[in-house]
Amino acid sequence: MKAIRVRHPASLDTLSWEDVPDAPAPGPGEIRVRLRAASVNFRDSLVAKGFFPAADGRIPLSDGAGEVVEVGADVAGFAVGDAVVSTFHPNWNEGDIDRALLTNAPGGPADGYACEYATRPVSHFTLAPRGLSHAEAATLTCAGVTAWRAVVTDGQVKPGDSVLVLGSGGVSLFALQFAKAAGATVIATSSTPDKLERLKALGADHVINHREVEQWGEAAAALTPRGVDHVIEVGGPQTMPQSLAAVRSGGHVAVIGAVGGFAVDTMPFAVVQAKRLRLQGVTVGSRRDQTDMIRGIEATDIRPVLDRSFALADLAAALRHLDSGAHFGKICIEI
Repeated sequence: MKAIRVRHPASLDTLSWEDVPDAPAPGPGEIRVRLRAASVNFRDSLVAKGFFPAADGRIPLSDGAGEVVEVGADVAGFAVGDAVVSTFHPNWNEGDIDRALLTNAPGGPADGYACEYATRPVSHFTLAPRGLSHAEAATLTCAGVTAWRAVVTDGQVKPGDSVLVLGSGGVSLFALQFAKAAGATVIATSSTPDKLERLKALGADHVINHREVEQWGEAAAALTPRGVDHVIEVGGPQTMPQSLAAVRSGGHVAVIGAVGGFAVDTMPFAVVQAKRLRLQGVTVGSRRDQTDMIRGIEATDIRPVLDRSFALADLAAALRHLDSGAHFGKICIEI
């Protein structure tokens, strides 16, 4: 079968389109899946560039969707022909888990789904939401579950709450949709009039152009009676000061990523202490988070927002498009 592999020295230029051994027949407790789609995330770019170490020859991409083509012995809950989507932390079923057990995330450190077939234990997949295409389902593993964990599991967002989302990447758009479904008021930031209009079309109640409004945190806070209840913080150290300016006293900040860069000059710890803030790190979520999210998507008819698709052989081009920041929603890979 065909696959993309990370080759050292890792870079987008050294991603390799190769013939690799076929995925084996499934053993007990395993299923064999024909992958039809994947999607790309910020972490996939970091793996491909060597920022996150991955073994030479590792198959990247954490998000994959397709159909079951073979079922091993002692498998319950899956049948040939079922549409499935990968899980990010196969060892994390529900609740809390020791971080030492989170060692087999697909796409690094374990093999991912930039390939045509995969044979894995059933914990590596769930059924996909009814009515979604394979490309839509493939957006859920990382971005969808991360947003669900931030908004629902940890944030427990309820009607009347206010939620601030940053930008128009996959996590932020899922968080916008989940928060609106929960009855919250959503404030969204972006950098262009076109993206701001698209955010409003998705349901954002207020939008702020963060390039034009330097103190966008204060602007977001001013749109609420006492400050924002929940901030879905994906920018990292570069955006955190504004996020802390936006959030109300006693509010919740879901600390998710660092798409704005990792350099840290100062961290306003005094603000965190003075406001008695709850900063909650989010590292995707559990299998239970994923199955709960899928039920929520089916109940509310939420559709993932897709930007554009690339062929698997063109994965490097897809990651360059991601790095450009020009996308709105999820970038998909056709397999």
